[in-house]
Amino acid sequence: MLPCSVRSVKAPPIKCQGIKTKLVPFIAANLAWQPTPASRWIEPFLGSGVVAFNLAPTHALLCDTNRHVIQFYRSIQQGQITPGQVREFLTQAGEQLRSHGEAYYYAVRDRFNQHPDSLDFLFLNRSCFNGLMRFNAKGGFNVPFCRKPQRFTPAYITKIVNQVAWVAQQMQGKQWQFQVADWRETLAQARLTDFVYLDPPYIGRHTDYFNQWSIAEAEALAEITKNLPCGFALSMWLSNAHRHNTHLADCWDGLDLRSTQHFYHVGSFETLRGAIAEALVIAPEFAAPIAPPISSSISAPVMGGVPETGCDAAHSNLVG
Repeated sequence: MLPCSVRSVKAPPIKCQGIKTKLVPFIAANLAWQPTPASRWIEPFLGSGVVAFNLAPTHALLCDTNRHVIQFYRSIQQGQITPGQVREFLTQAGEQLRSHGEAYYYAVRDRFNQHPDSLDFLFLNRSCFNGLMRFNAKGGFNVPFCRKPQRFTPAYITKIVNQVAWVAQQMQGKQWQFQVADWRETLAQARLTDFVYLDPPYIGRHTDYFNQWSIAEAEALAEITKNLPCGFALSMWLSNAHRHNTHLADCWDGLDLRSTQHFYHVGSFETLRGAIAEALVIAPEFAAPIAPPISSSISAPVMGGVPETGCDAAHSNLVG
């Protein structure tokens, strides 16, 4: 299965900070994993699901502590949410948003926090400030309105509908289990022939998401992951214009490191939306031979893509 060339990456319907859409080709080209019929692709931090949906393994265990993400994708998998339902819901919600503006957004947010609903979750995710996904200590969605009441144009709705249809298509014929679980519970299920891809909150970069993420948790993740019986890879920031991420050398030493330049467009602060050196830390025996530069087109399903972007892979070994 891996390495493989992913030339046309599609975006899923859920957005979140740190989404890896433009990094999928880089990830796919730098991992070496040949699954057996019993092997599973495991993600303890599913987030948007963009990596799993584009790689489309036959068997997968896809987990997150955010029950709303898991329920949304389960609902698509089980046919409880269809592209037609999404179009009808967003058309009606978009009309209400145009008529009533932020008052409607906050009414939906209050409704969702009292009685969670997957379609309300999708609406909030696509109409909140800068595409953030953030929850308060009580588990309530607390991102403010994006202040764009005209957001849900027919073209924008069609884009989201096509993303839902694509995700449903990717799930067909696959044995994927979506599970609400923390990373410890997820990693405890890993078997010898599985492969674990980790995309945890980025330590040192305002890691608010669904639960708080501490240095102690990040250190524990490294220790447990390095003792897994199977292959693994970790996405993490390496450096930006101002500083270097010392956590990698401190906790992920002795592993294979590949890096590439990336630009994040989603973040709660302007300092989190910019160029960064992105690292992929890999168990050495699961690192692919050094790949040539990658070109990829990032597109929404059916709606067409954006100009190609280059991905130059660099390689090093982490040393303690």
